[in-house]
Amino acid sequence: MATSTMIHVRIDEKIKKEATETLEDMGLSLSDAVRVFLKRVVADKQLPFELKVPNSTTRRAMEEADEIIHSKRTRYQNGSDLIGDLEKVRGQ
Repeated sequence: MATSTMIHVRIDEKIKKEATETLEDMGLSLSDAVRVFLKRVVADKQLPFELKVPNSTTRRAMEEADEIIHSKRTRYQNGSDLIGDLEKVRGQ
């Protein structure tokens, strides 16, 4: 028989409580769920769910959005303000 070992995981108290209640409804303890999770990882050599990582296009868009947010460009609260500024520049 394999020897067992203990792992310690830091988790938000509310998440732990809700997960414990949900798992109990399924007839599992939190320890059972962690064991099932780890066995699936070992058996499948992957996580038992899909992690969504942004692709290169999305990452570029996110970087561009960060640049815009941190730039000193004029910001507009609505389209009318933008149009007003464009009309001022056009009239000069």
